Amino acid sequence: MAERSKMVTLGSRAPDFALPDAGSGRNVKLEDFADAPALLVAFLCNHCPYVKHVLDVFVSFSREYGPRGLAIVAICSNDARAYPEDAPPAMARLAKAKQFPFPYLHDESQAVAAAYAAACTPDFFLFDRSRRLAYRGQFDSSRPSGAAPVTGADLRAAADAVLAGRAPSKDQIPSVGCSIKWRR
Repeated sequence: MAERSKMVTLGSRAPDFALPDAGSGRNVKLEDFADAPALLVAFLCNHCPYVKHVLDVFVSFSREYGPRGLAIVAICSNDARAYPEDAPPAMARLAKAKQFPFPYLHDESQAVAAAYAAACTPDFFLFDRSRRLAYRGQFDSSRPSGAAPVTGADLRAAADAVLAGRAPSKDQIPSVGCSIKWRR
């Protein structure tokens, strides 16, 4: 069953994190992105059809917006014991196969997902230079079973605004995807 993202209050501060990158094992922290004019925290996973639907365009978006100053980090918070396809070895294989230009972090304790109030995959949180939440919502209006093309239009518009020093439109539509697979 599809889950909608929680529309966290705009202006909220980015919760701190320090998580291992599935590919390198290197610990990545929020403070590592301190100099970036904007930061996108994306909650993804390997097995979700909603993530699979947008993944190639999201990777292209990341390659396009990274050089413009948008720092990007992806986090998988699913219970890897119940969903081994979302465990670090599988995450590392996917990141390598798709040539992710961003770290893909494993949130084993699920504390980071809880701190961000992440509800689904994909779930996007875009922060401005002062790490205040400027956008939380969908990548675009496409869905795995629909005919609309994957464009990233909603996230692109928000990133363009934040990188230009403007606030994105407050008319933001929740992301839709698979629920975070919480440990029981």
